[in-house]
Amino acid sequence: MAMLEVNHLAIQFGGLRAVDGFNVSIEKGQLYGLIGPNGAGKTTIFNLLTGVYKPTEGIIKLDGQDITGKNTIEINRAGIARTFQNIRLFKDMPVLDNVKVGLHNQHSYSTLTGILRLPKYYKVEKEMNEKAMEILKVFDLDKEAYTLAGNLPYGKQRKLEIARALATNPKLLLLDEPAAGMNPNETQELMDTIRFVQEHFDMTTLLIEHDMKLVGGICEEVTVLNFGQVLAQGETSKVLKDPAVVTAYLGE
Repeated sequence: MAMLEVNHLAIQFGGLRAVDGFNVSIEKGQLYGLIGPNGAGKTTIFNLLTGVYKPTEGIIKLDGQDITGKNTIEINRAGIARTFQNIRLFKDMPVLDNVKVGLHNQHSYSTLTGILRLPKYYKVEKEMNEKAMEILKVFDLDKEAYTLAGNLPYGKQRKLEIARALATNPKLLLLDEPAAGMNPNETQELMDTIRFVQEHFDMTTLLIEHDMKLVGGICEEVTVLNFGQVLAQGETSKVLKDPAVVTAYLGE
């Protein structure tokens, strides 16, 4: 059974069909790429998968469960987490607390327990602090645990956003251009981190990215979108040599 199964997904805004008949099947543990020129519909697909938009047509199944049309909270609880093109961190909160936000769907206490600081409050907070530090160590961010997120260098802010998404314990991780704005060294470090997450967290990942070196270096399979439709799909090394892809996406 595929981890993600999408059939005939479509959405229409007025007279514009932004995504039209999108299909994809991603197996558990796979690192899959989604690429295409600006305006191709990549982020729209992420918004459909995470409940930001409701599809006009189509079915979305996560690990066999139909999640079509569910809201963002329900979909996150079902097991999908994401990052964004434009980093969305709580920049006035410490790094540690940003990750703890992601842990609250697994650890909780009542409002009264929090106000009165009952024993369960301290127990849960201790568990979340320990788990958050474990995740930060994966991303080499544990030394900045008490630094305000907004004071981190850009590359580390990108990594922190992935760490926070991972804290929700997802089955499927959606990364929306995680290497955007990074220098070559930061990009290489990010690739290593994504590989580590795949191997050690048994993660399934869908990646939007413009960096062809990154996509070709880590994605096993890829789908190329153009004008909301699938232009090419399959093994990454073959797809990126497809003349239609070269013409439409690489501009050659």
